[in-house]
Amino acid sequence: MNPTVTLSVVEGPLRGTTFVYDERTTAIAGRADDCSPRIVDATDRPTVSRHHCLFDINPPSIRVRDFGSLNGTHVNGYEIGRRRPDQTPEEGARAAYREADLSAGDRIKLGSSVLEVAIAAPPPEHANLTYDSSDGRIADDLIDSGGQWHWSFDLDDDYDPATAALQVAKDAGYEVIRELGRGGQGAVFLARQGSGNLGALKVLLAASGSSRAHKDFRREIAILAGLRHRNIVTFHDSGSEGGAFFFTSEYCDGGSVDNYVARTGPLSVYEAVHIVLQALEGLQYAHTAPLADAGVRRGVIHRDIKPANLLLSGEGRDRITKIGDFGLAKAFDFAGLSGHTMTGAVAGTMAFMPRPQMIDFKYAKPDVDVWAMAASLYWMLTGRTPREFPLGADPIGIVLGTDAVPIQHRNPAIPDQLASVIDRALIDRPGIVVTSAKELADRLRAAL
Repeated sequence: MNPTVTLSVVEGPLRGTTFVYDERTTAIAGRADDCSPRIVDATDRPTVSRHHCLFDINPPSIRVRDFGSLNGTHVNGYEIGRRRPDQTPEEGARAAYREADLSAGDRIKLGSSVLEVAIAAPPPEHANLTYDSSDGRIADDLIDSGGQWHWSFDLDDDYDPATAALQVAKDAGYEVIRELGRGGQGAVFLARQGSGNLGALKVLLAASGSSRAHKDFRREIAILAGLRHRNIVTFHDSGSEGGAFFFTSEYCDGGSVDNYVARTGPLSVYEAVHIVLQALEGLQYAHTAPLADAGVRRGVIHRDIKPANLLLSGEGRDRITKIGDFGLAKAFDFAGLSGHTMTGAVAGTMAFMPRPQMIDFKYAKPDVDVWAMAASLYWMLTGRTPREFPLGADPIGIVLGTDAVPIQHRNPAIPDQLASVIDRALIDRPGIVVTSAKELADRLRAAL
């Protein structure tokens, strides 16, 4: 049984409607057509905002955040956020409001509608299960209806999954040379297999997840192993131990584009466009590659294109741009293994995320990668992100409620034709206008 989160409308015009989530996703509630759950008002006078609040779901976890609604979002009778009466919806969306982690039985009031949370959360495999209930009952099923499940594992006190995963990699013949970086999901090491070439070895630590989540992630690894293109970092090997996975890939000695720009400052038009054109070649291949052997008819989406994931290999005229970490970190997240939620993400990632990806997080299309590539080019040329993210503002509200600043406002020296191409590629409301990597590449070449 996979963990699930259910939102049931228990009061309001849509009473009896349920929304069930068994995968990592976000759901924006409101009365706008692009919302799901879409909340219908009971009266002619709207009491629910167009984009009222966001549910951030990673079963069995769920949290809610208000978007500066006029009438507020209430959890069990307590208000967690609303905009001031003198603020416009746009101003309200930019403000930061409290989030609330939700539990089974919690009720969320939006206008005249009330949604109730139910959580089905089986224990992880090989776990010892106990249950505390407020009324002394032991639940017959695995729905937490007021108490709390406690999971414990029969593991040594000094057990460390990252160390265990590294040992598995060493047993597979990898020599770990040094650590290259570390983040919320794990760490990356420089490694060598036998007497062969250097490679990047990444360890991902699973904070949660069912056997299905592990299976989904391994399937994603199989898909990515099928990508073979000079502008995509080559995947080499993978393995797992307990709650940790490792995989190895090609090592790019030039580092990431964001580190390169940090050293040099904004790039020239020629250099920036040259980097992006190469990356777009890799994107076009990935978006259209037949991967039938991995169970995918055609194409794979990265979902996290940004300067940190554009890597450089070689020097001078021989330097090649490669797209790194092609979806593995996101796939890890989507499978529910990381335990992370989108609202916990840093603004640096959301700065390269288009509005449709925020709204339709689960069903992102290739065009989200194209938009993010245009945003990366914008950053290389200006040192700024396309949207303004004022200190203290809600980055999710900024993505949903604001548009990209025209690039010549940041750097007036950008040629008019190139500026026009970039500004057009960064239109994402109501939808993304430039939808394929080939289209953006063709427009960039024509502009130059």
